[in-house]
Amino acid sequence: MALFIAVEVAAVAANDADIAKKLAEVCPVNIFECAADGTSRIVEKNLDECTLCELCLHAAPPRTVRVKKLYGNQEIIEHR
Repeated sequence: MALFIAVEVAAVAANDADIAKKLAEVCPVNIFECAADGTSRIVEKNLDECTLCELCLHAAPPRTVRVKKLYGNQEIIEHR
């Protein structure tokens, strides 16, 4: 379980093979992986490596990927 970062991917994006592939490609710390069935999966052990670069937010349709800081004011970052 991550201590600092949580990531949510809406089903519409997680189940789209093209988006799943993009998410896996753009993340510099390998938070996303493209499963054999073409869906996106979050690699839990890598969540706290998130650099808040926002590349995943721009690789997916608006409001389908959310990055939540689990510290401070628990800010949610999403592409609108």
